[in-house]
Amino acid sequence: MSIAGRATAAGTRTYAERFAGRLAAEHFRSLADLTVSSLGIGTYLGEHDDATDALYADAVQCAVQLGCNVIDTAINYRFQRSERAVGAALRALLDRGFRRQELVVATKGGFLPFDGAPPADAAAWFQETFVAPGVARFEDIVGGCHVMTPAYLQHQIDTSRRNLGLDCLDIYYLHNPETQLQEVSKEEFFRRLKRAFETLEANVAAGKLARYGSATWNAYRLKPSALDYLPLEEVVEAAREVAGEGHHFRVVQLPLNLGMPQALGERNQPVQGRMRSALEAARELGLAVVASASIHQGQMARGLPPVVAQTFPGLETDAQRALQFTRSAPGVRVALVGMRQRAHVEENLALAALPPAPEAQVGKLFR
Repeated sequence: MSIAGRATAAGTRTYAERFAGRLAAEHFRSLADLTVSSLGIGTYLGEHDDATDALYADAVQCAVQLGCNVIDTAINYRFQRSERAVGAALRALLDRGFRRQELVVATKGGFLPFDGAPPADAAAWFQETFVAPGVARFEDIVGGCHVMTPAYLQHQIDTSRRNLGLDCLDIYYLHNPETQLQEVSKEEFFRRLKRAFETLEANVAAGKLARYGSATWNAYRLKPSALDYLPLEEVVEAAREVAGEGHHFRVVQLPLNLGMPQALGERNQPVQGRMRSALEAARELGLAVVASASIHQGQMARGLPPVVAQTFPGLETDAQRALQFTRSAPGVRVALVGMRQRAHVEENLALAALPPAPEAQVGKLFR
């Protein structure tokens, strides 16, 4: 039986109130009408085995108990096993007294997701899973891995809801839509994007999604000359053309860390004729930003130069310092960090007791 409801303004505010006096008030921010933690748990890396499933299910429960109410996954992470581990954690959390309305669950669709493990014959798997039931065709695949057609997205949304055990997904991201630009023109890309947005808006109307966005790697942070660059203003305009000012394209996810600071410092996004950074552009366009790769998949968790410790005093580990940078960047609502070890959850969530660093402090690293 799936879990009814979705994250709500009242529910997420109640979640934050659970930690009054224990965590910094600034640890909680607004994302649309929701109250969200400045740190979110990601579920990308790890083996596709039962042991890793159990680690993630435990880590998600631990994170929620320590003040993290944003849970991020994707259908292709660990061949659908991460979504299912999150689903197991959600059921356990409800048994512990948390409510569905307190927790913000995000997932993604676009990449081909095997089921549990890689099949012996990928072409036969695609034929049986997608072609035979009329969900997708071989010619819909871009780059050998990505599909963005309406029927395919609908299949993925419904599969993610089953994997997670949820009636409604709080945030649904088109996953690296810029992958399509490997094989199609910008004009064709935006035609495909609008059809995808039509599907997502229909799912919002049906109560299957609360809002949607795009989770990107290159699209919003690279220079406009890059093949897979996308102007965020045009993406928002595509949503407006589909659904008017009441569209539900409200969140973008992009990488931001000490080694990949482009979203903060690269003025590559035009907004009304003026160049802005991705963070500035998102704010001006009314979008919330969720930062991914906050410790660069572990690369920023150790060995940082002394200037970082000097910039963020009072923190014990490089992982905490790297997270402090990302969650303190102006415009970032949530900094995601992948965690499957309870010790890492406890280390990283200790940061929640402290306020984010002032903007001037963050800026010191780039002067």
